[in-house]
Amino acid sequence: MKNLQATENVFAISIEDLQFEAKEKLGRELTEEEILIAKKGLGNGLLTSIDIVYSTIFSEMIK
Repeated sequence: MKNLQATENVFAISIEDLQFEAKEKLGRELTEEEILIAKKGLGNGLLTSIDIVYSTIFSEMIK
């Protein structure tokens, strides 16, 4: 890994990203309480299907 750092994030969702999606889908920004709920939901959702994501990524790489 010449230019990449081992601790570098590969993917991240910022609060700004979350607020953009909320404006698109809900027509408004989220409250702090809703952001905390979203963080929990994103974490649970991503961890639940991370094996599928990895499988898809690696399958694409070896085609």
